Amino acid sequence: MLNDSIDLNQVRRVLVIKLRHHGDVLLTSPVFSVLKQQAPQLEIDALVYRDTQEMLSLHPAISQLHTIDRNWKKLGLIGQCKAELGLISRLRQRQYDLVITLTEHKRGAWLVRLLSPRWSVGPDGPYGKLFRKSFTHRYLQVPGNRRHTIEIHLDALRRIGVYPAEQQRQLTLVAGHNAEATLAAKLEQQGLQAGQYILVHPTSRWLFKSWTVENMAALINTLQQRGQRVLLTAAPSPDEMAMLADIQSRLTQPVASLAGQLTLKELAAAIDNARLYIGVDSVPMHIASAMKTPCVALFGPSGDIEWGPWQVPHRVVAARVPCRPCGNAGCGGGWNSECLKLISLQQVLDAVDAVLGETA
Repeated sequence: MLNDSIDLNQVRRVLVIKLRHHGDVLLTSPVFSVLKQQAPQLEIDALVYRDTQEMLSLHPAISQLHTIDRNWKKLGLIGQCKAELGLISRLRQRQYDLVITLTEHKRGAWLVRLLSPRWSVGPDGPYGKLFRKSFTHRYLQVPGNRRHTIEIHLDALRRIGVYPAEQQRQLTLVAGHNAEATLAAKLEQQGLQAGQYILVHPTSRWLFKSWTVENMAALINTLQQRGQRVLLTAAPSPDEMAMLADIQSRLTQPVASLAGQLTLKELAAAIDNARLYIGVDSVPMHIASAMKTPCVALFGPSGDIEWGPWQVPHRVVAARVPCRPCGNAGCGGGWNSECLKLISLQQVLDAVDAVLGETA
């Protein structure tokens, strides 16, 4: 293949596009860090959905953070068109030399055509002729080749001749002084001190990724019997709060809880201050990696190779069954994952002991 690397010295502004969920967006953070370290003169912008922006806000390598509001569709045709045209106008004013899109979303292809950068990078795959012909560079994706999502994101940089060192691939999430201060006050109200509690986040927005309430309650009971302080967290969605209430009803003694009470930045601060994070495959698990908090992660249908903890002391607990990871929303799509039910309490306790032993 012809060597068509890009000389970053000829690049002034870069736009990186990631239109997915919170965890996916956080896992792009090394791309910004690597680009900035390789070429400090760069102004690097990001484009994400508005509800995911806290995953990248305050990132030291990002100059401007642009957002798309999923609720623009509710504005009616004229209102949505005005919002879209306003975004395109703001992006065009930045005069990007390089645009990188890290998803197969067709919006990335259209934006490349509208913004007319000198260079553009997108994933290679069966996404249609328009998508394929929109980019000057396409990074390869090998079907069945299991690698961490972070490495796949970084392939977009490798494709243009930027090869990150191991220490450059760290996740970055900045909680910020305001979140740290408000979290400290909330911890004080719960009688907790930084570095002296285990944070347990039992839920995921996709409940088929969650362990059973019986086992999670038994785990918390055992941790408390051992003298560990536990802090419970969860998103404020009705499904997750209902699951938390079910777990709490099974506890032998009350446990500190900030479930439904934290912003994403406050959650990052809470995880940063924890001795250990215990949870399932969800955004908080990725936040634990970004905050360098030791982690025990329970995996069911999703792949731990692709989505597991990153560059942090950890243990992944998963059942050894031939059908996982299937990527399905529970067995047969029924939102109930038998592979998670097969994980025993003792397996998780052994993982907790191993990580605490390594990080004591």
